[in-house]
Amino acid sequence: MINDDTIVAPATAPGEGGIGIVRLSGSGAEKLLLKFFSPRRFCERLDSHFLYYGKFTDETGKIVDEVMAVIMRKPRSYTREDVVEIHCHGGGLLVRSIIDVFLAAGARLARPGEFTLRAFLNGRIDLTQAEAVIDLIRSRSNLASDVALSQLEGRLAQQIGVFGQVIADLLAQVEAAIDFPEEDIELDDQQMLGASAGALIADMDRIIDTFESGRVLREGLRVLIFGKPNVGKSSLMNGLLGEARAIVTDIPGTTRDTIEEDLVLGGLPLRIVDTAGIRNTLDPVEEEGVRRARSKVESADLVLLVIDGSQEMGEDDLLALEFCRNREVLVVINKCDLATLPISSALDGLPYVRTSVLEKNGLDGLVSAIQERFVHNAHVAENRETVVLTQRRHRQALVKARQSLGRFRETLVQGMSPEFGAVELRDALDAVGEITGETTPDDILERIFTRFCIGK
Repeated sequence: MINDDTIVAPATAPGEGGIGIVRLSGSGAEKLLLKFFSPRRFCERLDSHFLYYGKFTDETGKIVDEVMAVIMRKPRSYTREDVVEIHCHGGGLLVRSIIDVFLAAGARLARPGEFTLRAFLNGRIDLTQAEAVIDLIRSRSNLASDVALSQLEGRLAQQIGVFGQVIADLLAQVEAAIDFPEEDIELDDQQMLGASAGALIADMDRIIDTFESGRVLREGLRVLIFGKPNVGKSSLMNGLLGEARAIVTDIPGTTRDTIEEDLVLGGLPLRIVDTAGIRNTLDPVEEEGVRRARSKVESADLVLLVIDGSQEMGEDDLLALEFCRNREVLVVINKCDLATLPISSALDGLPYVRTSVLEKNGLDGLVSAIQERFVHNAHVAENRETVVLTQRRHRQALVKARQSLGRFRETLVQGMSPEFGAVELRDALDAVGEITGETTPDDILERIFTRFCIGK
């Protein structure tokens, strides 16, 4: 998959800015730089990893811009190839002009993620670290960036490497029994193999269990504010946002469509959705709002069911409760400044928090309750050594590996021929290899790297 051609792309976002960066990688990168860049002070050879000031000209000798240029010779570069960067004045025109000069001279426009793909194919990073690059770029909170940095530093790869080594050791022992059948595996040896596989399964389960927390940190949490009219749903959204985003009145049914906003609370990236009040209505516009609110329930990670704590639960409250009964629900008992009534038996078994949104009371407790519900690994925030799964691909591969290990243990229990156990161990080894890229099919690699922006 490695091409010997030289690729070029912008490394900064399009639009006006103080600086624009053009990046090249490949065997011809230095030659192309020297063809169009003239350092202000003459030197026979540009030193690696030093910035040089000079002029960049096109093929006719016309000055395009005054720039800073740097060459990073292999293998001490991002791609482990010769890499060149041109730092020009910001602005789309100048960046495009410099790229056009290189394209006309034989470079090729890089595909999305191709620089990182070359880093992976040249052995500088493994696949988990490549995926961490895009996670870091797209992270929306400090917690998410901490998890991405941990993965970029190789924490996940190290753990997967340990799993792979244990499986390989088990496979070596089983294959020895196949190669030397006269030396049957004794009962004690079989028990030891089974115990080792069992301990490995337990370790894998601990990592697999981090996925839900990792997914929330990476993708964000979709939180739906739900309930009957005039219980404080829009006030709650405004309180969480810290601004008056939704209209608040004493008139029931003011919100007739969904309102969505992104924010970060307690380290969690959230997509907050305020919905129309749930009630039986003859107003066709309000009825459509109710229908849309109901449709949002299925896609929500968490439903904040808002109840007026100063009143007994009524028919509309029970209707709203029924609509979200099979979802993750956190009850928000609002308006507690007016009165504090006993919790209704209809809410038995559901977690709840008490708030007075208008008085700004209870919001911190609400945020803490959301955190505790979805970031099960609270130590993620403090401990960069923690391994957290953020990709479904990683979870699926580990589940597949533990299933193969479970079947391997069953072959021991059933006293089956060691050939059957060896097949399961090879499958487990292939599964963990998919995570780091050792055994990942090309189509999956392509899907991963096309998620990147051009220039990374």
